[in-house]
Amino acid sequence: RFGAVMCCCGPCAMYRRSAFVLLLDQYETQLYRGKPSDFGEDRHLTILMLSAGFRTEYVPSAIAATVVPDGLAAYLRQQLRWARSTFRDTLLGLHLLRGMNWYLTLDVVGQNAGPLLLALSVLAGLAQFALTGSLPWWTIGTIGSLTLIRCGVAAYRARQLRFLGFSLHTLVNVFLLLPVKAYALCTLS
Repeated sequence: RFGAVMCCCGPCAMYRRSAFVLLLDQYETQLYRGKPSDFGEDRHLTILMLSAGFRTEYVPSAIAATVVPDGLAAYLRQQLRWARSTFRDTLLGLHLLRGMNWYLTLDVVGQNAGPLLLALSVLAGLAQFALTGSLPWWTIGTIGSLTLIRCGVAAYRARQLRFLGFSLHTLVNVFLLLPVKAYALCTLS
């Protein structure tokens, strides 16, 4: 709809050769804080394409195969790479948001503010538990409610109840991915 998918996933992306050749030097010399960067090349290339004025689009009929992590350690390494890429390339792509639809701006802000708000909620709940010894029911209820609303909207829009099952991912997010994202932020370079 908007011609601006913010991350064209590596194994699923195709680019016009003429567009890719135009950006090849920038793509091959990807640096972060003056050092060569070897993570998040797909998101970085997408940002380069959008910065050069090209459209990036989702094609629902496309079919692609990829390798996925087969264990927890591999999954966490993947999530660490993705978190670093998201933090770094969101900063590189902020200038693009001015010319885009408000919904895309809201999506980018949500992708980055959501984990931050979740982390602050978890920290507030832990602080309450540590200081008072009582369970932070308000925090647990708020996180649970927002999760159900988000998954409910996805289920409604997709017309598939199975999206409600993604609410269980919140547990993975809180106990596994938030620590990984915090570590990613501290080790960007």
